[in-house]
Amino acid sequence: MPEFSAEQNKYLAKRKREKYMINLSRILIFLGFLLLWEISARRGWIDSFIFSSPLAVIRNFIEMSRNQELFVHIGITLSETLVSFFLVVALGIGTAVLLWACPKLSKVLEPYLVVLNSLPKSALAPLLIVWLGANMRTIVVAGMSVAIFGSVINLYTGFRGTDPEKLKLIATLGGSKKDELTKIVLPSSVPLILSVMKVNIGLCLVGVIIGEFIGARHGLGYLIIYSSQTFKLTTVLMSILILCIIAMMLYGVLNLIEKHFVKSS
Repeated sequence: MPEFSAEQNKYLAKRKREKYMINLSRILIFLGFLLLWEISARRGWIDSFIFSSPLAVIRNFIEMSRNQELFVHIGITLSETLVSFFLVVALGIGTAVLLWACPKLSKVLEPYLVVLNSLPKSALAPLLIVWLGANMRTIVVAGMSVAIFGSVINLYTGFRGTDPEKLKLIATLGGSKKDELTKIVLPSSVPLILSVMKVNIGLCLVGVIIGEFIGARHGLGYLIIYSSQTFKLTTVLMSILILCIIAMMLYGVLNLIEKHFVKSS
């Protein structure tokens, strides 16, 4: 292992201490919020029927976990999110490559992509239910609709921003468009692709929940809508907290992949 000077060791220790304090502060803020929430519910500062309490949420989680019902809903939502995410990644990269390879096509389609990206996707969900029916395929499409257009625009913009001098060098050496793509554009765009993936995983989850709100019989989105209609607000809050945990876990996995790529490169 390399030896560091006293100043370097002091700097590394300071960075490590700062990171520790940041993580500790995050945990304390979260625990403080839960404590304040529980105390407020017990002392009547907030309506415990509407806002529930952390202990009530935990008890509800344990009760629903006993018959495996909750894990069925979690598994369905997670699987729909992952399927829509992988389809968005594949279609997003493929479409962006096609637009990069065909500049005239990109000029024709660009305004349509911008309009579709800015369209509120919740407005599409009822139509998707009517067109495709209330099934898992519809929920996956709803998840894709939230992320796909923005993904294509961001990736295509990144591909276009590739260093022109490197592309000119490939062309000077007799390389083809394929060589430019495989040797310059895609390798230099890997950080961008990973960054877009980190955004897309959350967007796909949002789209899936929107689809489950409208046309599902299983999943956390369905559980939230059904529980709100029957005034089981503790179940609603529990489902929202589970969604937060799922989002953090999925983002964390992609963040680890990105860090591994940065270290390996």
